[in-house]
Formats: sequence, structure tokens, C-alpha cells
Amino acid sequence: MVNPVFADGRTSAFEAMSRLAIELGAINLGQGFPEALEPPELIEVAAAALHSGPHQYPPMLGLPTLRQAVAEANLRFQGIHTDWATEVLVTSGATEALASSFLGLLETGDEVIVFQPAYDSYGSMIRRAGGVPVPVRLDPPDWTLPRERIIAAITPRTRAVVINTPMNPCGKIFDDAELAFLAGLLERHDLVAICDEVYEHLTFDGRRHRSLMTLPEARGRCLRIGSAGKSFSVTGWKVGYLTAAPALLGPVARAHHYLTFTVPPALQVAVAAGLRLGDAYFDGLRTTLQERRERLASGLRAAGFTVLDCPATYFLCVDISAQAATEDDVAFCDQLLRESGVAAIPVSTFYAERDMHRLIRFCFAKRAETLNEAASRLRAWGNHRAAA
Repeated sequence: MVNPVFADGRTSAFEAMSRLAIELGAINLGQGFPEALEPPELIEVAAAALHSGPHQYPPMLGLPTLRQAVAEANLRFQGIHTDWATEVLVTSGATEALASSFLGLLETGDEVIVFQPAYDSYGSMIRRAGGVPVPVRLDPPDWTLPRERIIAAITPRTRAVVINTPMNPCGKIFDDAELAFLAGLLERHDLVAICDEVYEHLTFDGRRHRSLMTLPEARGRCLRIGSAGKSFSVTGWKVGYLTAAPALLGPVARAHHYLTFTVPPALQVAVAAGLRLGDAYFDGLRTTLQERRERLASGLRAAGFTVLDCPATYFLCVDISAQAATEDDVAFCDQLLRESGVAAIPVSTFYAERDMHRLIRFCFAKRAETLNEAASRLRAWGNHRAAA
């Protein structure tokens, strides 16, 4: 016997497209791992900490220096006052923070509202925790929060809402009015918000992310999740951090205890140093990624694609209606990879119903030469397709 949540699951589009890209020697703009953005000072701190030790289990909640740095960053970037000793947990990446939140807070049959498009881990982990994901769609191209749909989705079994802002894959940043609406729902219906904010520093064109936790009425109902992988381009380190009021943090920390227990201490020391980097680092990261966004967007438009607005993250969504009037996005991405040598991700994988077939996603957090070559291949492919 096996658990049906995972037995019936499919290989993710991210893994499938990355495997095929390796097999075919293609440029992988599908999976979201960045190139050449790691701050060298973090690598040096990690190496020094690895040499000096210690090498045994650190505290289950995380090293004090990192938990203190998270609290400092909460205040510095969001104005959130945090007690590092009782309100901060270090996790094995943001995905483990999400899993621990679902396992620690949900009871069998609890419903969780999930805004789509959504990271595919949400639904699987909610179900494994005994909960029921309740999808609520946001529609392109502006991805406005559908207030009436949200209200209609709330039932007496609703326990939580997952809020991903800035939002993967579409780059949406929830505005103040949307956050105020959500905060009101939390109070009115006695809900908690699991706030996936891993792209908090990756915002463009002068736009900034605001956490739902900054609203006083939501402060005690939010679990705010951040990621060193995204903020410092070290996705392989798998260091995340979660901030929540003690009443919420307690059961989540106990779930974390039995999942991974702790996180490598040398990496925790390095991430603490990263969170304390000056504004020049965070401003520079935004500037570099914005330049890369424009580089890829220009190449995609030259290849005949319709590129949607991207206020944040490191992904561009592209409307393929003109190129694939009779194809779904999965078949289109497979064909695109095989014929052009560039991998993208079908956005239908971010929908429970798998019925959004007009969008695909490209990652632009790559070296300039990678993006230039990808754009060249896509233009050549587009020209060949138009001539055929």
C-alpha cells in the first residue's frame, strides 16, 4: 500500500522539462534556478564557517544569529517588529516551511484557499496533511484578486488561505487594497494566512512588495515565509525562514522537528550575513534582474511572442495563442524544446484543473550570453515556423 497523494501524482513539469533539456542539450529557461548572481561574500562566509565548525546539530529552531538576522530583516524591509526567540523558525528551504505549516496547523477535512496559478507543492502537501485545497483562479493578463470568488469559496471548514506575493509564475504583487481585503477576511472568518514571500526582494520598476503581516489586524494570523535560495540565488542551499506569532509557530516548529529537525549550521551563518548585507546588494539584485528581464522580453517579442507584464520574480509569462491556436501548452513546450533547443514551462501545471493552455513561462535569471543565445534560437525557430 502507498499513500494516494503521492502514488497518483505525476512527475512535475519542472523535472520533466529539465530532464529533457539535459538529454537534448537545450538551454533550460524552464526551472527557476539563477546563474551568476550569488554574492561572493556569502560563499566566503559559508566556507569559513564550514572550516571552523561546529559540525553537529544546531538548535532545532535555528542558530540564534540567523533568527536574529531574520527579525532584523523583518523590521528593516517591512517594519515588522519580531521577537527572534519566540517568532522565528529556520527551515530546510521554503518548501519545508510550507509543509511544516500545513502539517502543524491543519486537521483532517480543513479547507485551504489557494490562489491559482499556484506552486504545485501547495496542493499535494495540503492533501497529505489531511486538508482540502480549494482553488480560486486569478485571470491574466492583470491577475486581479477575484473578491467575489474568494468570498464564495469560504465555508465553515475553511481554515487557511495561501498567499503567494510576489506570485509565481505571473509576477503579480498584491496591492494595499487587496491586502486589506484579505486581512478583513482573516478576522471575519477566523482564518490564518500562510504567506509565501520568497520573491520579496525580486521586484522591478520601482515597485515594492508589502507583506500581509504588516497590517495590524493580520499580524497574529500570518505565517511569513522567506527563502535564502531566492534572495541570494543559492537555491541548492535549501535555507528558509518562517516568522509567526508564538501560538502559530509552536505547532509548525513541532512539525519541523519531525520532518528535518534542523538545517546545516555553516549555511545558516552565511545566510545571516546575507540578510545583513547593505542596500547596495538588494538594489543591485533588482537592477540586474530587471536588465535580464528586458533582455529576454525583447528577444521573445522579436520571436513573435506576446509577453505579459512582469512586476516581480524571475519569470516571464508568454501568451502562445498566436503560435498554438490548436495545441495545448504542454505539447507546445515539448515541441518548442525539441525544435528550438529552449526549454519553457507550461503554465497549466500551476492549475489544479490543468486547463490554462495559452501561457508558458520562461526564467530570465540567467547569464546575458545564455539569454542572448536563447533569444537567437527562438527567433530562428519563429522565422522557420512562419515560413513553413
